Amino acid sequence: MRKKLYKFFLFTTLLVFVLINTVAFFHAYKFTHFSKEKNEHKDNDDKPALLKKVGVLLTGIDNDRPENKTVPNTPYQTVKLKSNKEIECWFIPRDSALGTVVLFHGYGGYKSSMLDKSNLFQQMGYNTLLVDFMGSGGSEGVATTIGFKEAEQVKSTVDFLKNRGEENIVLFGTSMGAVAIMKAIDDYKLPVRSIIIECPFATLLKTAENRFNIMGVPSFPLAHLLVFWGGVQNGYNAFVHDPVDYARDIELPTLLMYGEEDKKVTHEETAAIYKNLSGPKTLITFPGAGHENYLTDYQKEWTTAVIRFLKQYNNAPYKTVAAN
Repeated sequence: MRKKLYKFFLFTTLLVFVLINTVAFFHAYKFTHFSKEKNEHKDNDDKPALLKKVGVLLTGIDNDRPENKTVPNTPYQTVKLKSNKEIECWFIPRDSALGTVVLFHGYGGYKSSMLDKSNLFQQMGYNTLLVDFMGSGGSEGVATTIGFKEAEQVKSTVDFLKNRGEENIVLFGTSMGAVAIMKAIDDYKLPVRSIIIECPFATLLKTAENRFNIMGVPSFPLAHLLVFWGGVQNGYNAFVHDPVDYARDIELPTLLMYGEEDKKVTHEETAAIYKNLSGPKTLITFPGAGHENYLTDYQKEWTTAVIRFLKQYNNAPYKTVAAN
């Protein structure tokens, strides 16, 4: 009898282990791979609501591949760059430019979602280069590594501008875009003047845990399995994706911005990143903002902070790119 109970216990433990890992595997894939098919037709199928919910619970949510919604309303050039994936960018020139700001979107974003900030940087006197990371917009693929492999794509945009003669480059990124910038500087010591980053997460594991906490679901062991399988599926160790560590090697002037009501990135994460930044640094927070576009409610405050930062750290002589 005791032997049978022991076998039953082992079988049940193994079954639960396999089930949890299978669910984590599918969720990790859906989180790091966008669907080429639109979801609208999926909402109109004949499956009962309960079956749909069970399907989502077991296999995750299909996320539509992010696509650009509009184009710049001023003359621009479409640029295709060969990186670890082919990426598509928009270069928007302006007369007598002070330099070039490169803009990187967050998870599930695309370059046209950065046009509002691009317009403000243009008004401040800068050319802008808007980037689709791999898996988004006009760039190659359907996968994202939440800033890990995207770091090489950040480097490719800087190489492109340096080859054109630009010496005053500012990198701007939000969320995943901010993380990709931080990793790129840590990996490649990029020759840029300064960086402006919004709401980067502390570690990939921590951001996964935060998302489970928001849903009221225990994060252990699901967050750990999600990060493990996401890394396996995309060919890297996701547990070492650590912006707090990247910050230690960032000696460039850095403007870090954060929404104080952000549930996806905590105060503690932001404080840890800010503490580790090695160069001149400024922290600006927005009291009522969450993990969102700060221009919605804080455009004046955002613009004032950015102008002050750029005037302080980007006024030295340089050569700037002109339009072809």
